[in-house]
Amino acid sequence: MTFRALVVEKDEDGKTYAGVQLLNDDRLPEGEVTVAVEYSTVNYKDGLCLGSGGGLVKNYPHVPGIDLAGTVTASDDPRYSVGDKVVLTGWRVGEVHWGGYAEKARVKADWLVPLPQGLSTEQAMAVGTAGFTAMLAVMALEDHGLSPDQGEVLVTGAAGGVGSVATAILANLGYQVAAVTGRPAQADYLKALGAARIVAREELAETVKRPLEAETWAGCVDAVGGPMLARVLGQMQYGGSVAAVGLAGGAGLPTTVIPFLLRGVNLLGIDSVMQPYANRLRAWERIARDLPMDKLEAMVTPARLEDLPQLGRDILAGQVRGRVVVDPRA
Repeated sequence: MTFRALVVEKDEDGKTYAGVQLLNDDRLPEGEVTVAVEYSTVNYKDGLCLGSGGGLVKNYPHVPGIDLAGTVTASDDPRYSVGDKVVLTGWRVGEVHWGGYAEKARVKADWLVPLPQGLSTEQAMAVGTAGFTAMLAVMALEDHGLSPDQGEVLVTGAAGGVGSVATAILANLGYQVAAVTGRPAQADYLKALGAARIVAREELAETVKRPLEAETWAGCVDAVGGPMLARVLGQMQYGGSVAAVGLAGGAGLPTTVIPFLLRGVNLLGIDSVMQPYANRLRAWERIARDLPMDKLEAMVTPARLEDLPQLGRDILAGQVRGRVVVDPRA
């Protein structure tokens, strides 16, 4: 049996290139469960793996795609049977293990979760790692006391995948969302997702000498990092929390400990890759309940395997809005 896959290869000069190939089933990696992939998606990590690898890909040829959803076609694990619908995010699939940019995938059973009730495989991939991370961030903020009556919640990088889903979830839960974007043309899109107001990226892009500013934000989902995160920490309300989910603006953090010591600000690191099974189920159940499907559909751009090399370049350049849903069968 053969299947189509987007394969990244590296030549003798170290240059990578990606293209759709027809592969035999015996090329699939080891794993207890084989899945007919119905949908995947595009995240920032996928952009890295579709190009030079960003240090994430260890061996070539490689099939990227850190997310997948589909139907089990073979299983050596009693937890999953032929015909079961499953979702996979994280566990370094698509980085060190072949991923979802193919019509078939073979993975470890421990990496899977059952498709949440109320979601289709297409909707699950419209969520993907980005939306899953957004839900983890919202849960962490709530676990640290955030409630809608406390004031505005800031979402940075709001037009991206994590930011779009975080904006829609928070607004649906009754929060007043202030959405930060450097793309003014996305204002209407963000307001349609539920943002109460738009904050220009320039307002938060530079650090200031003062370690503390006016207490403005009750909470924050930050996908940017760098100087913007440093600035936001100094604007948090007393006891407020920032859920850090990305580093689009840089990995450095030019700040002081003053916000933590004088205002009790919490900086919460959000990792979606190695999340324990129980918390994965909790997050997916919350997504099915708290993310409006009409808002999710408004974020989606469809794609084929052939579109992925360009989409990888686009997402690294910050030019992808919302969520991309990839149908490897198209």
